Amino acid sequence: MRYFTILPPAELKPYVRFYWVLEHELEPDHSSYIYRSVADACAELVFHYRSSFNELNEKNEQSPSLSGIQFQTTQYRRFITTESFGIFGAYIYPFAVPYFFNTPSSQTSNLAFDFDTFLSRPGRELEEQIMLAGNNYKRAEILSAFLIARLRQNVLKDDRIAVAIRDVIHNKQYRTVAQLADAYNLSARQFDRKFKESAGFSPKTYMRLTRLQDALTQYNANKTLTQIALECGYYDQSHFIHDVKEFTGYHPGFYFSGKAEGTEYRNA
Repeated sequence: MRYFTILPPAELKPYVRFYWVLEHELEPDHSSYIYRSVADACAELVFHYRSSFNELNEKNEQSPSLSGIQFQTTQYRRFITTESFGIFGAYIYPFAVPYFFNTPSSQTSNLAFDFDTFLSRPGRELEEQIMLAGNNYKRAEILSAFLIARLRQNVLKDDRIAVAIRDVIHNKQYRTVAQLADAYNLSARQFDRKFKESAGFSPKTYMRLTRLQDALTQYNANKTLTQIALECGYYDQSHFIHDVKEFTGYHPGFYFSGKAEGTEYRNA
């Protein structure tokens, strides 16, 4: 399995965290591969440029999963393919959704759409260009040009909230919603409303998601579950276990064992 990231151009760095590529050659003795996506505080544009996946529901029934956009979500999902595959994606901050697509993030949480449904003709044309590109760096160039064009068309939103969301993701000094609201000179009620418009979730829920993501980056760090829980801001191990199970579908002991679905790329 091969996984790597590509940095966006300077104009997009405030909105796009990175582009990513996941490729895998299915071994002859493996008839299928199952990938599990977990809850995420950010949104993703996903392009299947080699083969395709089907989504699995709770009864393991399959339905086609097309290239498209997965918005910020508190849910985990499972996908299966029977072929070697290649996926190109863009990992974007949730507040970038209104900038790129003129749609409030509060209206998109836990939703996913194929490009045709969400963007109509421009989406179809973008998908075709990405599919026909000669390599992933060219795909990054094509998608960057598309996003920059849309960014320049839209009116700027409240940058204070964008900075606040970045702080929640990257800066761990704020541990409560009250601290965040005070830091940005807003009342708790104002902050909660504006934050949800831009992030898609309340600050409290969003902080839970970012704590989870911090914890999952400790994969292969050779730390105990207690160490991970404390370092990532959980009050105790029971809260840590609860969040990992809710947002990934797995007990953390199994997730960090290296045997869970969808963790293979972390070893790539």
